[in-house]
Amino acid sequence: MNRGPSHAGKLPAWERTVFGLVFALMAAFVVAVTVSAAHSSRGGLPAGAGLPDSLAAPGSPDGTAPGGRAPGPAAGQAEAGAATSSRGRASLDRQLARALRLQEAGHLGHIAVGVIDLGTGAEATYGARRKFAAASVMRADILAALLLRHQQAGTSLTDPEAQLAVPMIETSDDEAASRLWQLVGAGPAVAAANLRLGLSHTIPDPAGNWGRSRTTVADQLRLLTDLTAATSPLTAQSRDYELGLMEDVEPGQDWGVCAVASPGTGCAVKDGWLTDQDRWVVNSIGVVEHAGHRLLLAVLSDHEATKAAGVARISAAVRAAAQVMTEQP
Repeated sequence: MNRGPSHAGKLPAWERTVFGLVFALMAAFVVAVTVSAAHSSRGGLPAGAGLPDSLAAPGSPDGTAPGGRAPGPAAGQAEAGAATSSRGRASLDRQLARALRLQEAGHLGHIAVGVIDLGTGAEATYGARRKFAAASVMRADILAALLLRHQQAGTSLTDPEAQLAVPMIETSDDEAASRLWQLVGAGPAVAAANLRLGLSHTIPDPAGNWGRSRTTVADQLRLLTDLTAATSPLTAQSRDYELGLMEDVEPGQDWGVCAVASPGTGCAVKDGWLTDQDRWVVNSIGVVEHAGHRLLLAVLSDHEATKAAGVARISAAVRAAAQVMTEQP
């Protein structure tokens, strides 16, 4: 019969102890591998394994953002786009500021300018929150408030209201503007309408002098956006009505932003001026076509020596703004 090796079962005690320890360690290793494999099959990849870099949140190896949600590619793209847009806006603001400072040397008063390219959404402002007397550009706000009130009531402008709205905008008739100001509910009603329209820094004159209401370039750009955007609180019919009146202003009322309108394209504009302690406030807002771009433009100024000087100053300012906006790559 077969017999085992002569040394089997006859190892010294210390050798048997070593072999026992080795076998125990090997068995523990096998058990650990088996448990790890079972865990992997139930829970998927270990945390963070195989995740693309775009999903990895800082300080979170499994890409989970604070709050427990992993940001998807769309969120990352939106954040990148917002950052790029912010950088682009800052660059345009700086370019506009440089252009205007070259013009402003020696001027005692202030000027604020804003421009939006409706095709690209690009925007640049200078002095966006500085407040100025609104002068006659307030007429555009009065009409927008009146149109909004009729929308809320489900009614249309009456014939008497329309007979006042036309000269208020097209010929800058002061009496027509004052009567509509009262018909719409004066300062408190215009202020309430402005909350809907997004004009958060326009303050109707508490004494009831609508021309001395205070406004900003940022608010005037907001009003122009209300007159051109499908998302406006104003309906398409209301927007078309007011822009139509602004496009039909009589000769002599079409300066300011119209200085940059391309030939044959027309201009929707509302200009304004008033005297303030022997100095002039001169303002202009409107929508123009310039070099193939549809632009919203607003410019406000004060402390002008004469109306003519103010008109020349703001005309130069809107040319600078249009150039900054349309010469972008």
